[in-house]
Amino acid sequence: MSERVYLYDTTLRDGAQTQGVDFSAADKARIARELDRIGIDYIEGGWPKANATDDAFFADPPAFEHGKLAAFGMTRRAGRSADNDPGLGALLVTPARVVTMVGKSWDFQVTVALGIDLDENLRMIGDSIAHAARKVDEALFDAEHFFDGYKANPDYALAAVKTAYQAGARWVVLCDTNGGTLPEEIERIVGAVIAAGIPGDHLGIHCHNDSETAVANSLAAVRAGARQVQGTLNGLGERCGNANLVSILPALMLKMGFETGVTPEGLTGLKRLSRLLDEVLDRAPQRGQPYVGASAFAHKGGLHVSAVARDPRCYEHIDPTAVGNLRQIVVSDQAGRSNILARMNEIGVDFDAVKRDALVEVVERMQVGFDPHSVSDLVDLIKKLEHEGYAYDQAAASFELLVRRALGEVPDYFRLQRYRVIDERRRNARGDWVTLSEATVKVAVGEHEHMEVGEGTGPVHAFDVALRKVLVAVYPELAEMELKDYRVRITESTAGTCAKTRVTIESEDGRGHRWTTVGVHTNVLEASLEALQDAITFMLFRLRDVEVPE
Repeated sequence: MSERVYLYDTTLRDGAQTQGVDFSAADKARIARELDRIGIDYIEGGWPKANATDDAFFADPPAFEHGKLAAFGMTRRAGRSADNDPGLGALLVTPARVVTMVGKSWDFQVTVALGIDLDENLRMIGDSIAHAARKVDEALFDAEHFFDGYKANPDYALAAVKTAYQAGARWVVLCDTNGGTLPEEIERIVGAVIAAGIPGDHLGIHCHNDSETAVANSLAAVRAGARQVQGTLNGLGERCGNANLVSILPALMLKMGFETGVTPEGLTGLKRLSRLLDEVLDRAPQRGQPYVGASAFAHKGGLHVSAVARDPRCYEHIDPTAVGNLRQIVVSDQAGRSNILARMNEIGVDFDAVKRDALVEVVERMQVGFDPHSVSDLVDLIKKLEHEGYAYDQAAASFELLVRRALGEVPDYFRLQRYRVIDERRRNARGDWVTLSEATVKVAVGEHEHMEVGEGTGPVHAFDVALRKVLVAVYPELAEMELKDYRVRITESTAGTCAKTRVTIESEDGRGHRWTTVGVHTNVLEASLEALQDAITFMLFRLRDVEVPE
């Protein structure tokens, strides 16, 4: 039977110290519930009495089925007893039955930062842990700056953690607070701590990422015998962040063979959990994030794709479905025939069914800058379009529409017959200058024509408002569609203001499905409209049962 490693998440406390991050109590509760759902053992809610948000969270914390709620604080202050310290007292009256206290383990920090006697610091640690252990189910000690302290004065650093352990700490957590320790140092020092008398099943690791080694350091500590790992979702944290639990978890389970509170089925929710944090923070997910990123299992080079088609293990270190991710075959100007075949196979399309005449019609529809009759096959068309500025490695939905239009499978859900956009700069009632856009669209749906007007903060927004007025009335499903990201890039930097512009739009429906479309034109509005119309068409096409009115 494999050994057990316990996971301690500090996203809601240490992660909240990230510059620009400001969780609400509701945000914290939402994230905490998802951490519990996936199977995280300890979920640190915050620091009681430190701020109003943490107080609101602890006043009404979510109920957990698996995890244990932890409250964070510090050891008693110098000159006070453990039962007469307001900070320590506040830590012990929350609903949390686990408390984590931070204390100094580096003699330099004790004498310089605290300005107290070294022995008094040890008494503060011992008194606080013993007092808390009598009041709650588990008391943890975070040995701040432990590795720097050990390298400077190993005897004192060991005395600090041994004091906590002997006072009743369930876990003694070794902290690389400044994030400057390397994996081989971590492994050696953790081994020394265990040899000094603190068993690994009472020893934890807490690493910061200032040297880009927090995940490696955490795994090195486990290899040396530590059996609790602390970290945050997506590596959130002050300065360069904390150890990323999203990377640590699959490494422990899939590569090192340890058991955790997360089941293999729960691990398939890892990508969803990572995306939840991005959504709460209103951040775009990191495409290159290991395990869960959109590019983590994306294959672009033709050599790679042909090998993956034979056996994915050729270029994939794990099965992407194990962490809730998907394999992507990227189509681009670097793509060979194997990429195209693999990508078409993914979407269930026969390459040989695409006819050259149909491809010509698609090119004519797109109004790109090359002769439609010069297209020889789909691979040739993709390369020509990429040369024009299209980027299908970023816009899989537009690629699928391109292919399926060549097969005649995409209905004309709507046809934009004409539009007009007016921008106006004027003073509002307060006398401030404002710019407003107004768009008028004429759209045919089946045999019927519709005309609507929309106002917005810019021309694309105004056009979107007007178009939706027409289409939502006909296709109510589109009311759930949201534009999640909008990116503009100049593809010809030397062409000045007449350069071609690529617009990429990421959209989402009400069920969490996302897709990306692309448009290219010398007019940024035209490029935007192409990507926007593709986004709407793709949603309707995916629903399958949507019929075009007569």
